[in-house]
Amino acid sequence: MATTTPARGAYTPPPGGSGAASNGRGTWRSRLWRFDDKASPYAYIAPFFLIFGAFGLYPLLYTGWIALHRVEMTGLNQSEWVGFDNFTRILQDAEFWTAVSNTFIIGVISTVPQLLVALGLAHLLNYKLRASTFWRTVILTPYATSVATAALVFALVFRADGGILNWVLHFFGAGNIEWGNGTWTSKIAISVIVIWRWTGYNALIYLAAMQAVPTDLYEAASIDGASRWQQFRKVTIPSLRPTILFTIVISTIGSMQLFGEPLLLQGGTLGSIGGSEHQYETLSIYLFNYGWKLGHLGPAAAVAWAMLVLLLLIALINWIVGRFVRKNAA
Repeated sequence: MATTTPARGAYTPPPGGSGAASNGRGTWRSRLWRFDDKASPYAYIAPFFLIFGAFGLYPLLYTGWIALHRVEMTGLNQSEWVGFDNFTRILQDAEFWTAVSNTFIIGVISTVPQLLVALGLAHLLNYKLRASTFWRTVILTPYATSVATAALVFALVFRADGGILNWVLHFFGAGNIEWGNGTWTSKIAISVIVIWRWTGYNALIYLAAMQAVPTDLYEAASIDGASRWQQFRKVTIPSLRPTILFTIVISTIGSMQLFGEPLLLQGGTLGSIGGSEHQYETLSIYLFNYGWKLGHLGPAAAVAWAMLVLLLLIALINWIVGRFVRKNAA
């Protein structure tokens, strides 16, 4: 019996199964592959959103709920709807505005010198130095020190009686300065702690950004006769504008959350938290006093939301200023 040879290019069913069954398996695998291709990215980022929802979003919303109720530390299971009375209460409190003013002043006098010194240190470290890794580690050491350790050490430095700083100033004819009790001296003392802890961190951020600047720009500027200072002003600074804006935003957020430094400036005793006349009481200390010393969680939650609104306003101002600077530079 003669056999028929299939035409060239014609489909031949695989042995052991029909063409329809094989085609069905191929379609199922194709659908599974497409589903995996689309769903895998969401699965990779899902842990972040789950953790953020549990430890970030939920506490934020729950704090907003508490801010609209009267909740006491002694009766957490009892709440009474008061609407925006808690916000009205803190906005009409002169101590709240004192805390806002203190937070803003400490933020300015700590952030501006901190970023300027960090920029200078990064510029020096950007040169080829011997043991450059050692020097980078040294300037990062204060950042690795805990805030409690740093604040307690500086509390000893700024002590009015027997403090190291007053002992040094005594040789220059200066009397004993009450660093913790003065209006401006207390703010300066807290700012010194902040500058000491965060300058090295920002310097390494600037250093990383400087090393990303193309060397061709410096070579072209050198050929044109630009000095190192002119290269720094005309090449380095314009290239670092986005990084500088980033550090300003991060430092601003950090200054709004200052807590450990003012808490431990005078040893952390409850009677001296924020100062005897609230001379260095920040918003975080004000929140702490309302929530944990007085036990009024409703106003404390309102302070937390007020801090969030202030941060958003500052971020908006920074964004507007950054956009204005970029537009003028272009």
